[in-house]
Amino acid sequence: MKKLEVLIVEDDLRIIDINRRFVSKIEGFEVIATATNGSDAKELFAAIRPDLVLLDVYLPDMLGTELVWYIRQHYREVDIIMITAAKEMEMVQEALRGGVFDYIVKPLVFERFRERLESYRAHLARTREATEVDQDVIDQMLTRRPIQAKMRESAVPKGIDQLTLEKVIEAIRQTGDKGVSAEEIGREIGTSRTTARRYLEHLVQEKKARADLIYGSVGRPERKYRFLQERA
Repeated sequence: MKKLEVLIVEDDLRIIDINRRFVSKIEGFEVIATATNGSDAKELFAAIRPDLVLLDVYLPDMLGTELVWYIRQHYREVDIIMITAAKEMEMVQEALRGGVFDYIVKPLVFERFRERLESYRAHLARTREATEVDQDVIDQMLTRRPIQAKMRESAVPKGIDQLTLEKVIEAIRQTGDKGVSAEEIGREIGTSRTTARRYLEHLVQEKKARADLIYGSVGRPERKYRFLQERA
């Protein structure tokens, strides 16, 4: 799939820069234009046709929800993700009625942002590939989440978040046979050592990882974790 083209509509230049940098870190997306108000955004639509609009609610000349309905009327193939400080239920409902793909409340956190853009990309791939759908595909489209993920989530115990668990698995998998400590995993995925260790011990309990005590020249032994490769 070609890179998905993104238009940012936001009146705060600092937030525009943050959004642009976040998008640049996610594979498969590129920002092709920005606008600081609704009128400029409408003019841009006459020249470009983005795949996705990252849209604020509070613009100088109109509400972002007004622009949502303009896009729906004139460019219904364009998708929208709201990124805004607006938390009023009425505003959220209006955006959802306009068919926005997601609604993210500021302050923007990169992990949440990446997750939703990757979810959007996967959703787009599914819908573009399908010529006919069954109920399972429709359920995936409506919930924005693969059915397999929902099944996995039901199996994890309380206190274990599926997305964080997948990040831990990917991080420990990449270390191969050399092993990795909870502190190293925590730095890699952006959590505390205590949180990382809880997830690593869960993997040990599930027999998806092995823990060994490594004795150094000084100090206490360090607990190193290794991913156990699944056997065919």
